[in-house]
Amino acid sequence: MPTLDWLDRQAAFSVANKTATHVLRPHTAGPNANGVFGDATSARDNLLIQGDNLQALKALLPFYRGQVKCIFIDPPYNTKSAFEHYDDNLEHSQWLSMMLPRLQVLRDLLREDGSIWVTIDDNEGHYLKVMMDEVFGRKRFIATIVWQSRYSRSSDTAISISHNFIHCYAQNPDNWKLTRNRLQRTSAQEKQFSNPDNDPRGPWRAIPWDAPNIRANLSYPIITAKGSVRHPPPGRCWSRTEPQWLDMVSNGKAYFGKNGDGAPSFKQYLDDAPPIVPNTWWSHDEAGHTDESKKEIQALFGTDSTFGTPKPERLLQRIIHIATNPGDLVLDSFLGSGTTAAVAHKMGRRWIGIEMGEHATTHCTPRLQKVIDGEQGGISAAVGWQGGGGFQLLQLGAPLFDEQGDIHPEVRFADLAAFIWMRETGTALPAQAASGPLPLLGVHEGTAYYLLFNGILGDRRPASGNVLTTAVLHALNDLCGHDGPKVIYGEACRLGDARLKAEGISFKQLPHAVPR
Repeated sequence: MPTLDWLDRQAAFSVANKTATHVLRPHTAGPNANGVFGDATSARDNLLIQGDNLQALKALLPFYRGQVKCIFIDPPYNTKSAFEHYDDNLEHSQWLSMMLPRLQVLRDLLREDGSIWVTIDDNEGHYLKVMMDEVFGRKRFIATIVWQSRYSRSSDTAISISHNFIHCYAQNPDNWKLTRNRLQRTSAQEKQFSNPDNDPRGPWRAIPWDAPNIRANLSYPIITAKGSVRHPPPGRCWSRTEPQWLDMVSNGKAYFGKNGDGAPSFKQYLDDAPPIVPNTWWSHDEAGHTDESKKEIQALFGTDSTFGTPKPERLLQRIIHIATNPGDLVLDSFLGSGTTAAVAHKMGRRWIGIEMGEHATTHCTPRLQKVIDGEQGGISAAVGWQGGGGFQLLQLGAPLFDEQGDIHPEVRFADLAAFIWMRETGTALPAQAASGPLPLLGVHEGTAYYLLFNGILGDRRPASGNVLTTAVLHALNDLCGHDGPKVIYGEACRLGDARLKAEGISFKQLPHAVPR
């Protein structure tokens, strides 16, 4: 497998492997204590996070590991330019060190049937491809899409650049091929169908009957409309069995060209034709372009508020349509002007967007509020968007552990529970456990995990709080008993080793026994 090597490569791996240090909290700029905009119920599904995206991604891991259906990111292209809203001028090795840990955490957030799409240009595109081969595995590579991001020519360059790349990887490419969505035909593509013989079933096109390879059961003779005999071309066979061909003949779908004596084919009618398989060339008239995206931003925020490289809503609509279905979770950790979140919201997907800069609150937040209010720009008319829903504005809060290694006083039960569960099981904390109030986090591979923290059983006294005593053990068994092995985290334990062994308990003392 190809790998990239650079001076700070090992340091970048160390950053990636370092555990989460922060929790997420409602943003102080939100309209209420919960940071909720719009409908409170819907807001639980959609998160806008301001803060360093690596720290934010790590904070999401305990809750969303293996749950994201589609990741789209539009990272800095390292073009050596400084834009108003971000600096795109990193030294090459710095750019590699920035991308590596983020890709590794994004990989861990993907569902088994999920995919990741990353836009880039020639400055770092080929290095990014090799890095993604290493992080995700070459076998998970789907394709590199060429998006015609510009339709005009630039006269001040040696060769005018008209495209960006989009690298696409899937966790399980074979299954993803079966579950990803196809695209509807454009009006231009529908013109491939015609009706030269006035067939009452409508426009059609001829599909050749032959296929690659040689198979004896698919090598039968075919009689043309004029009576001559046709056999498969050299090195090929027919695509289906003889009974299937005879069925085409009896249904009037067999076709032998204008003179009735050509190669066998069959009529595929427009009304019966399936949606088309996506290809690797996305023209500007199908997927939008940069001028279109700038106009979308200007319509939302005025002509003085533009971003250097916004993406058009049609581009995100295309990706989200292929990669997801309504209700699936979409993540963008380089949210920029908020396009991914806006499009996902309009398309009925759940979403998480992360943006470090001030425009998380000055641009992304008001843009998404406008989406809730029913703004009609971008893809709104195409998807019939009329408004609704909600989102929660969050920011990075306190670290889980202070400088002395103790649990930070602002950390809540759900924060520590999710972190311990992920470190113990490698999975996201079940939703019902995150909402509490029981100390049982869940059962994984036959072992039950409990957390005694913040007086989860009623108060902080040893008799019924954070210390494992006989009374607390009875309470655990009464509330959420489990006959198999148990791992119990708590402040202290008053039970002896023999009692713990008899009860099948492995006790781990907070905070120092928490896996870091």
